[in-house]
Amino acid sequence: MFSPAIDAAVLAVLAAAIVAAIGLAGFRLSRSHRDLGSEAERATYATLHTAALAAPHLRAGLSPAGAGKASRYLRELLGTEVLVLTGETGVLAWDGAAEPGPEQREQALQLAGKVLASGRTQVFREKQLASAHVPAAGSGVRLREAVFAPIRVRRRVVGTVGVYTLQVGAPLVRAAGEVAAWVATQIELAELDSSRAQLMEAEVRALRAQISPHFIYNSLNAIASYILTDPVRARELVIEFADFTRYSFRRHGDFTTLAEELKSIDRYLLLERARFGDRLAVSLQIGPEVLSTVVPFLSLQPLVENAVRHGIEAKEGAGRITITARDDGAYAVVTVEDDGVGMDPEHLRTVLAGHAPGDHVGLRNVDLRMRQVYGDEHGLVIDTAPGAGTLITLRIPKSQPEHRVD
Repeated sequence: MFSPAIDAAVLAVLAAAIVAAIGLAGFRLSRSHRDLGSEAERATYATLHTAALAAPHLRAGLSPAGAGKASRYLRELLGTEVLVLTGETGVLAWDGAAEPGPEQREQALQLAGKVLASGRTQVFREKQLASAHVPAAGSGVRLREAVFAPIRVRRRVVGTVGVYTLQVGAPLVRAAGEVAAWVATQIELAELDSSRAQLMEAEVRALRAQISPHFIYNSLNAIASYILTDPVRARELVIEFADFTRYSFRRHGDFTTLAEELKSIDRYLLLERARFGDRLAVSLQIGPEVLSTVVPFLSLQPLVENAVRHGIEAKEGAGRITITARDDGAYAVVTVEDDGVGMDPEHLRTVLAGHAPGDHVGLRNVDLRMRQVYGDEHGLVIDTAPGAGTLITLRIPKSQPEHRVD
């Protein structure tokens, strides 16, 4: 049995321990709170995070599907009861209340139409909304006012961001305008992506057009020369020619694998060797670990064709083309080298700048595509001089999750 004095001492120690534990917990909570930043920093983070969640749904343009998914994040950004997105002819999305009826939709279109016509943000008061009141979500309380802001892409208003609330103040008007401007930026990015895709498709068509007249004519002549003297060889060349043209003129896919591109190049060189005979020697040094690397479709064949047409064909006597592909950490490094006539470096700069139409067009097209897809640092690196041949180097990222091989 402990004495009362001892009991009191024990209780005091326990109390001190509890106070210390509470103090430590409070310190940890306080420290954790400070680690998250100030209230303003947390609000900024939340705003940026919400905008990041909305952005992917608008990168295909202002479509009903994308607007429907983005609208709830945009309403959260504005902190309002109801948000509506409209296009030039209809309501694209409505978030924050029950599904609107025909009257609400018609009223929203009328309000949006005034903004589309004027190109200015407009506030609408209770009398202007009386014909079709909009209820707040879950309460049925009538939202008496609205603000609609124009979505302006370049100089054209393509839609509106509309907000229904109890009372519109100046901060909400400014916020609606900023959100509409942000949506416009996403639409412009979507149009830029579409333009880039169309440009790449046009460049692929240009490369195909470059292949067709010169190469097809020479290949068919080479095949014809074997029909009487070596019909088996002629038949084999016809099959290779068919496979090469089928690959080169396929209608889908902006990307392929390095393995497929090299397979097409092998067919191309087989047909060219049928024409050149012993004048053309080919050497390939390919690392198997890079064969699955994704590359732009028809990015290598024009380089090899350039080596044949402008390097070996213009050279007296025999020539050699060497193609290598090796692993270099995060990149696959591909080179195409010939010991042909080479070219003047100043003329090469003119070609790559697009000031020498019709001359080495394949080099320029591939250089442009590599820069557009991977950035300016991934353009062609070309070492050449008159009489010294040409060495072309490409550095291609091995990891490209955004590029799909069809």
